[in-house]
Amino acid sequence: MPAPDDKQNITLRLSRQTLQKARILAARRSTSVTGLLTSQLEQLADADDEYERAMRRAMARMEDGFHLGGVHKLDRDSLHER
Repeated sequence: MPAPDDKQNITLRLSRQTLQKARILAARRSTSVTGLLTSQLEQLADADDEYERAMRRAMARMEDGFHLGGVHKLDRDSLHER
């Protein structure tokens, strides 16, 4: 992860109406529009990282399979007799 002071500016194009709503929302949260967007983007990126980790764990569990406690008492040929 980059150092906390290793930041880069970006430019966004928003409609005037969206920008006005963002300013109001930011003011309600005692922050700036930049602070509001930074926080939301960080949360989004963190959630995506967590989803990816959970998906890898789930796939690994599926690869390993689950032992459900049952024991096979019949062989394949016995199961397929007619």
